[in-house]
Amino acid sequence: MAITDPDTYVRGVPYDELARLRRAGPVVRVDDFWAVLGHAEVRRVLRDPGVFSSHLGGTQIRDAADLAYVRRMMLNMDPPEHGRLRGLLTKAFTPRAIAKLASQIESWARELVTAVADRGECDFAQVAADLPLRTLAGVFGVPEEDRRLMYDWSNRVIGYQDAEYAVSSTVSGSEVSDLARAALAVRPSPGPDGSMPDPRTRAGMPDLYAYANALGEYKREHPGDDVMSNLMRHVGDDGGRVSLAEFENLFWLFSVAGNETLRNGLPGGLLALLSHPGQYRRLLDDRSLLPSAVEEMLRWWTPVMHFRRTAVSDIRLSDVDIAAGDKVVVWFSSANRDPAVFPDPDTFDIGRTPNDHLTFGHGPHFCLGAHLARVQLRAMFDAVLDLLGFVELAGEPVRLRSNFQNGLKSLPIRWGR
Repeated sequence: MAITDPDTYVRGVPYDELARLRRAGPVVRVDDFWAVLGHAEVRRVLRDPGVFSSHLGGTQIRDAADLAYVRRMMLNMDPPEHGRLRGLLTKAFTPRAIAKLASQIESWARELVTAVADRGECDFAQVAADLPLRTLAGVFGVPEEDRRLMYDWSNRVIGYQDAEYAVSSTVSGSEVSDLARAALAVRPSPGPDGSMPDPRTRAGMPDLYAYANALGEYKREHPGDDVMSNLMRHVGDDGGRVSLAEFENLFWLFSVAGNETLRNGLPGGLLALLSHPGQYRRLLDDRSLLPSAVEEMLRWWTPVMHFRRTAVSDIRLSDVDIAAGDKVVVWFSSANRDPAVFPDPDTFDIGRTPNDHLTFGHGPHFCLGAHLARVQLRAMFDAVLDLLGFVELAGEPVRLRSNFQNGLKSLPIRWGR
């Protein structure tokens, strides 16, 4: 099926096919799962974990090789376990910590763009990639020299369907901390056939877990003023604390999911502007439109294209009978272009309001990092508009081979001509 074939996405998201399926019904059978394509139906599934579980089968279309392992991650938890861990995280993101990060993000974005401003051209995908890395390093209190590790880890996990990203290894032991060197010592290498161990198992990411374990122990003994130090020293109302195992899985989630989503959302947002030069000039002329432009970028270039749930019991959804145990996959790329919610959904309009996109999800699993994601997008595009002005494509964009993440590996741009 085109919408599940990763080769499809090298050419682009199959919006026409998603629209054709959605016209047939907001819930349709695709391969071995129910594809939920309508905006209202996606919201219905996401807000009711008692009926549509993240825990039973995990949140990926393909069945997990080690289901017990993935179930320990917050992304794959249901209440009450999910609520307990999310509550502790929410308290760790204190107003002071958020304000400090927001200020740093604005400085980092301007620094990254300033560094290339005199060149007249760059690969924006590579320039933008460093902003979420710096932000996540700030959240975790990761040493600056180690942040590039998260680039490789997210490549390997999210890009496992892409031959280049699956073997990503850009960091050497000579340029990182002692914590990182110990982790790199257990980094897996490609086998004789060039394949890597499954990155969606613990055994497939031994370097990430070695680093996370050592960092968690360090944060507990030497807390700083970062979010994860707040988390590790916090004692819940029940006297409970975040365990090292929980910290490891949170580190995996943030350093992979939190990184990759923005890393693709930033160049994706710029490509949306480049593909609509009239909207680009409109934004240059009226900078007050930046907040709504960011929301339209998030709708137009939806980074995470789908998530899976599993039916807990027999349920009827939009005149479709779903049986207990069935895979139910919500398709954000379709819901964000549902004409029942978005007039002229295939039109990119930076002034679109309201804009009830579902890019950050909905319900109890709504993205914890949504605010920081918006801060990063606004900061980066503020810097681009201020320092580069009107930019244009300088070559063909290169897309990630993935049916999960709407990704850009390269976005060559030029300006000042």
